[in-house]
Amino acid sequence: MKIETTPLHELYIFKPTVYQDQRGYFFESYNQQFFREKGIYTNFVQDNQSVSTYGVIRGLHFQKVAPQAKLVRCIVGKVWDVVIDLRKNSPTYKKSFGIELSEDNMNMMLIPKGFAHGFVTLSDVSVFSYQCDEIYLPNQDGGIIYNDPEFQIEWNIDHKNVILSEKDSVLPRWSEIEKFVTF
Repeated sequence: MKIETTPLHELYIFKPTVYQDQRGYFFESYNQQFFREKGIYTNFVQDNQSVSTYGVIRGLHFQKVAPQAKLVRCIVGKVWDVVIDLRKNSPTYKKSFGIELSEDNMNMMLIPKGFAHGFVTLSDVSVFSYQCDEIYLPNQDGGIIYNDPEFQIEWNIDHKNVILSEKDSVLPRWSEIEKFVTF
């Protein structure tokens, strides 16, 4: 497995070593020893998986108390994955980053605590996996509307094709909640 840095502080991309033959492929999607050798001591306690259709945006989400670090990947299909650094003491505070995660490139992203996270499905369907280091607490769920002009995120999809859940369609702008979020 290879690890790559990104422009955002402590945000990493993992590129697995893939073994392919006539049967298909195999790769190691997580190895605690490898992570620790790289100085990453995340202990995952919950795995989540979602299925989405073309145009579905999930996010931008974060957990206000007990923020979650996440290891994310797209198992089937293709997504554009986006994060925003919300850690006020970070050198990359309020900066965003996007990357394609797909079944073809098999890349994974390790998102530190204190980031907002979301993705849009760019294929007919996507299956998306999240490993989290904290249990989900519904009463601590937070989020930012996907098209907040402060961040000018490029979602790589025509906005007329965007599909949002009822919950995600009423998320606030960052300017409305910034003073209440303390990472």
